Amino acid sequence: MHGDPVMWIAGVRALYLQALHPLAVRGVTQNSDFRKDARGRLLRTARFVATITYGTTEAAERAGAKVRGIHRGLSLTDPATGVRYGVDEPELLLWVHCAEIDSYLHVMRRSGYPLTAAQADAYVAENVVSARLVGLDPAVVPADTAALAAYFATVRPELAATPEAREVDAFLRRPPVHALLVPAREVIWGRFASLAYGTLPPYAHALYGRPPPRVVSGRLRVMGRALRCIPPTARWQLPPKHIMRAVERLGPGSRPSPYKLRRNAAILDSGDVTGTRTFAAGLHGGGGS
Repeated sequence: MHGDPVMWIAGVRALYLQALHPLAVRGVTQNSDFRKDARGRLLRTARFVATITYGTTEAAERAGAKVRGIHRGLSLTDPATGVRYGVDEPELLLWVHCAEIDSYLHVMRRSGYPLTAAQADAYVAENVVSARLVGLDPAVVPADTAALAAYFATVRPELAATPEAREVDAFLRRPPVHALLVPAREVIWGRFASLAYGTLPPYAHALYGRPPPRVVSGRLRVMGRALRCIPPTARWQLPPKHIMRAVERLGPGSRPSPYKLRRNAAILDSGDVTGTRTFAAGLHGGGGS
């Protein structure tokens, strides 16, 4: 999954969703100028996801320790109460994690990526490890799709389209570019961001106050098919070197493919899960964190 180009749409969807948590979005706006280094932040996030998915256990642990160290030194202030919070508050970390995993899973499945219900549960369970790496207690992290849905039902009343959320929305719709690139931004990025926005849940559309575009699922499947036709070395995605290094460690039989997803689905359905692991990476036989 994490090597699929549609993950970039899923990542933008996660940003839209994360911005609806008032404290979480303030943690971003009060501690960074994302407007000036949006591409850098996006690529750093992509590298982190690539490392914890395809890297060695040691590399994943180092990446997690670095993130935890950065978070320990940051805080935010709630303007309504004046109370200060650490950005590593479990409530905030859990929201960011769940919004990411839900977005990755939702967009990938909606784009036509072949995942069964059992594989979707396996994906959510595997990412409890990524939650631990950023500082969460695994016991409080949803470990299947039902628990993930229950979490969103619980947190839903806390969400709001604050001024900071609308600032993120405006930025994602029209990020600053050179004047000569404005037409391309409207034609290319505008459609990309619109599609990511369209995959949000209805309550998010209601909070932002904009209806979703029409025929979202159909457009997403068409885009997914088109992007997957581009050779991995030529498209803008998670760096292929992470995947290739994982394949080198695990052997040629570990190369990701839809066939392996279907094969592992059959194994899960049969109840024999011996030797299967890492649907998140699309690999068979282990590796990574």
